[in-house]
Amino acid sequence: MSKLRWLGLGLGMAAFGLWAVAQSSMHADMQGSSRPDGYHVVQKVPLPNKGGWDYLGIDEPAQRLYVSAGSQEDVLNARTLRMVGAVTGLAGTHGVAISDQDGHGFTSNGGDDSFTEFDLKTLKTIKHIPVPIKGPDGIIYDPSTDRIFAFNHDSHAVAVDAKTGRVVGTILLPSKAAEYAAADGEGHVYDNLESSSQEIEIDARTLKITHVWPLAPCQHPSGLAMDTQSRRLFIGCHNNMMAIMNADTGKIVATEPIGGGVDANRFDPGTQLAFSSNGGNGTITVVHEDSPNHFTLVGNIPTESGARTMEVDTQTHTLFTVTATRRHLTAQQMANLRKEAEAARGRGGRFNFFARMIVPNSFHLIVVKR
Repeated sequence: MSKLRWLGLGLGMAAFGLWAVAQSSMHADMQGSSRPDGYHVVQKVPLPNKGGWDYLGIDEPAQRLYVSAGSQEDVLNARTLRMVGAVTGLAGTHGVAISDQDGHGFTSNGGDDSFTEFDLKTLKTIKHIPVPIKGPDGIIYDPSTDRIFAFNHDSHAVAVDAKTGRVVGTILLPSKAAEYAAADGEGHVYDNLESSSQEIEIDARTLKITHVWPLAPCQHPSGLAMDTQSRRLFIGCHNNMMAIMNADTGKIVATEPIGGGVDANRFDPGTQLAFSSNGGNGTITVVHEDSPNHFTLVGNIPTESGARTMEVDTQTHTLFTVTATRRHLTAQQMANLRKEAEAARGRGGRFNFFARMIVPNSFHLIVVKR
């Protein structure tokens, strides 16, 4: 969700604090069982962080979990949860994409309009790749073309060859605020357009947009996941619903209620469960795919406020999310931060509003299991 991105958060975090309280109250009746389908928080792991985070990613063959944390990607063993290293020297990383067949990983760095290509075994940087779009954000790997796709909030996407690290081309999108994407493994890439509430389909080989579908009743989509077998897209919408779309026709086949502040969706084919991480009211919504056109709301797993991105390990059916503790600021303290932010912008500098809103050393991983 663009309003909660650590980079360029600006004054959005001030409004978020009040909004989150309202969302928590509004959706209290959605909590249901505290252990939907047996899922519950089993562990919290402290993580290093200097001011923000975004998407999580996982390399399942290597059992490594990646956490985008400002200037680096923290890398943990997905089973033991111990830190194994970090990809460092990044300028505002938003996410990571993994090409196991090439042994390469790629980070999207919104701070300097680049990718960082790194070795999956050593985590050492292979090269820095300037990309011809501003602020690359959501990033995914497409196995059908062996390409990395990244999207930004300024109507563009870029494709990079995962073997060579060469920029293949860019794509002009129909509207701004492109959010997370998904690939079907058959040559199609899908992406949410938050500003226009649309879903686009891209030909991963030609880089042409082949379909633009309206998402009504979904408004302002953010998180996205896919069941490639049933060809259903699970779309997290900021009007508190998960929209399930037929990826071939663009038809919305079902909607389910979710918590507020969604920024990520995931699907586990082993359990036929779709998940939505909702940072506004601190829950993960669980939806079961009964059949391609029928779905059941299982319930909501309590996590913590701000836990808006997530990942799933489909080998162990473990969920991961992250958050930090926000400071409780007075009205005068908020006013002072606004003045500092405005002064920094006036000087042409940056002001990490988010870093000033969280309690130092409070960033942590939340582990959810059955």
